[in-house]
Amino acid sequence: MTSVAIVTGASSGIGAATARRLAAEGFHVLAAARRTDRLAALVAEIASAGGSATAVACDVTSDESVAGLARAADDAPGPVTVLVNNAGGARGLDPVETGSVADWQWMYDVNVLGTLRVTQALLPALERSGAGTVVMVSSTAGFTVYEGGGGYSAAKHAQTAVAGTLRLELCGRPVRVVEIDPGMVRTEEFSLNRFGGDSAKADATYAGVAQPLVAADVAECVAWCATLPHHVNVDRLVVRPLAQAAQHKVHRVGQ
Repeated sequence: MTSVAIVTGASSGIGAATARRLAAEGFHVLAAARRTDRLAALVAEIASAGGSATAVACDVTSDESVAGLARAADDAPGPVTVLVNNAGGARGLDPVETGSVADWQWMYDVNVLGTLRVTQALLPALERSGAGTVVMVSSTAGFTVYEGGGGYSAAKHAQTAVAGTLRLELCGRPVRVVEIDPGMVRTEEFSLNRFGGDSAKADATYAGVAQPLVAADVAECVAWCATLPHHVNVDRLVVRPLAQAAQHKVHRVGQ
């Protein structure tokens, strides 16, 4: 029977790339996100490549919507063995002194409470499979702070705490917990959303960086962790581009 992988935030970026990559590994993918038009295109693309996927409309900030995702998992064509908590994002790059409470609340709700909602809803199915894997796509901001990143770093630190606590609590049960922490990843939307659609500010994030990571690089990491023998648990995988030695140390050509 085909194993099922669920990917949240699958309408773009790392989520969409992960859905493609896991489908190529033979999983039936439940691609979950709010933008159903994009999900439909992704599912069609996966099918044309010989894979199998289903689009599921899901807003991780809504209990009712996440319950719908759990029902879709129950109706899936096989056991749910992988959950990729990828939905998340950043808003603003303001100092703590002037940071927007609304932005901080949104980041916490999506990155932390969204992860909590989805994980709680899908854990029964993952455990029933006898070989479940929860992947948390967090960030290097989950263990390193930087100016202007207080809200995002706080949310990602919290997500890291969820991953570590869950791993302890599930010890002895057939569900492993993997945390993947990417550094600088250039996707079509992350920085654009962070800066409220200001493309100049978004582009400046990557100025002079010859090869930042791209979504497919992170998806490759997810697939590797998820397809290792089940007794192998990658607790935390930190992945950065070669140009980024640390959060504050980035090689930029011509600068």
